[in-house]
Amino acid sequence: MNAPADPRLILREDELDAGLELLMLAEASVWAAVDAALEAEGLGLGRSHWRAAFLLRRRPGVGVQELAHLTSLSKQAASRILLDLEGKGLVDKAAGDLDGRRRTAALTARGEAFESAVSERLRSQIARAYRSAGLDGVAGARRILAALAGGRTRSPGATGGPG
Repeated sequence: MNAPADPRLILREDELDAGLELLMLAEASVWAAVDAALEAEGLGLGRSHWRAAFLLRRRPGVGVQELAHLTSLSKQAASRILLDLEGKGLVDKAAGDLDGRRRTAALTARGEAFESAVSERLRSQIARAYRSAGLDGVAGARRILAALAGGRTRSPGATGGPG
């Protein structure tokens, strides 16, 4: 599925550093939007809570182990995040279909509203960026981001995807 490398593409250290700088600045902008939205929600939740809610919307039935893999959180931290969300009425947990010990999580209606309120700010931000990049830029950006995400774009048992 990977296209062969274009032999004309020679990446110098300064070009790679410029890409890293843009990635860090873009990340700061994204997290600033998330922080502002979380503050507006007034639930006392943080970035990891929104990330978990977002992934639960995109991949219903995610469990602690998969959430830990997707977010690079420890299993204990992922479990704590899900417990916090459950305590706020944003998530319901149930025993897994194949393994009763595996607890899966799903957003409640309130959890979907929380996730949507925070994500809407980011959708607007990404839409503006995509419009400025044009059709070719969008496809290129998605390929670059998917390559950077590596094995996280699909994980065992995922029902949704980067779509």
